[in-house]
Amino acid sequence: MSGAGATASGGDGSGGAPGGVVGPVPAGRDPGPYDRLRRRVLWSLPTGLYVLGTRDGPGRNLMTVSWVTQVAVAPKLVAVSVEAGARSHALLVGGRVFALSVLARGDRALVRHFAKPVGEDEIAVDAVSGVGTMRGQPVRAGTTGAPVLAVAVAWLDCEVRHTVALGSHTLFVGEVVDCDERTAPAGEERADDTGVLRMEDTRMNYGG
Repeated sequence: MSGAGATASGGDGSGGAPGGVVGPVPAGRDPGPYDRLRRRVLWSLPTGLYVLGTRDGPGRNLMTVSWVTQVAVAPKLVAVSVEAGARSHALLVGGRVFALSVLARGDRALVRHFAKPVGEDEIAVDAVSGVGTMRGQPVRAGTTGAPVLAVAVAWLDCEVRHTVALGSHTLFVGEVVDCDERTAPAGEERADDTGVLRMEDTRMNYGG
């Protein structure tokens, strides 16, 4: 992994443990076939695909992620799991804010734009307004200052309340402090292209 957090094939989010299968392996099972079976079952879990915006001071990044879920209703908490070596991980530790952009299925190609960290020379964002582009894609700042894709059909803006170290990844639990959805102009219906993006709409199997 490059610290980007997205793989098109071969990755399972295990942190790329070299030289063998990540345990435990049940007694009597052949590790190789069991590992392939386990990956298939894990990949079959219904999973969304989002773009995570992070910020720490002037530092910003957008990153494709899949391990995202709501974990509490009072307060409203959302958890995202991020690989420990990812640039977004460092920004989350320092800035303690994140925004999740929810994409339409028709915008599935966008997740490939953020399968690698956004370079400093690819960020053209106004320091005050937070409006600009990242890797050529229009963005704006959420309430926390974390970047949100302008094309997002909906977004959540969160402040980190808890972190849990999980080996290869860290779980960041954020409280929703703002959210919105893109609405169509008066008198028009929003074209959502049959719903929001999910993992099975792409050839990817993991982002985070």
